[in-house]
Amino acid sequence: MRGLAHQLLALDERIKDNDREIRETFRADDRAEIIESMPGMGPILGAEFVAIVGDLSGYRDAGRLASHAGLAPVPRDSGRRTGNYHRPKRYNRRLRWLFYMSAQSAMMRPGPSRDYYLKKRGQGLLHTQALLSLARRRVDVLWAMLRDKRLFTSAPPVTHAA
Repeated sequence: MRGLAHQLLALDERIKDNDREIRETFRADDRAEIIESMPGMGPILGAEFVAIVGDLSGYRDAGRLASHAGLAPVPRDSGRRTGNYHRPKRYNRRLRWLFYMSAQSAMMRPGPSRDYYLKKRGQGLLHTQALLSLARRRVDVLWAMLRDKRLFTSAPPVTHAA
């Protein structure tokens, strides 16, 4: 038993060291502060996002990123049937999980994410449907934050008329 306890403690220390190294490496990235400012996105999820997505140059807009994450429905139309949408078969499951976990974490605290989740629940959506809807919305918000190099604020940004 003593040997197993020592192995378990050593494994726990290795996990803490790995987490610390991931956190330090992620925070060295110039986008880390922007990503971490979004509620529900910590250093571990942020590092995974940066590792999967890269510099966002491979995505034309937020819809492409959401499609890569499997959060944008794709049409399954045929003949006279239109508007028949379903979950895509090909998407990055890790990226979908990442946005799902960040949405779940964010909707537990008061703020715009929780308000949106409760609004979707009020519209009759199930928990997972409302959570996926929130995750899709968070893709748009994170995309805009990275594009504009702005930190997250709960108030919408002020736009000036041209």
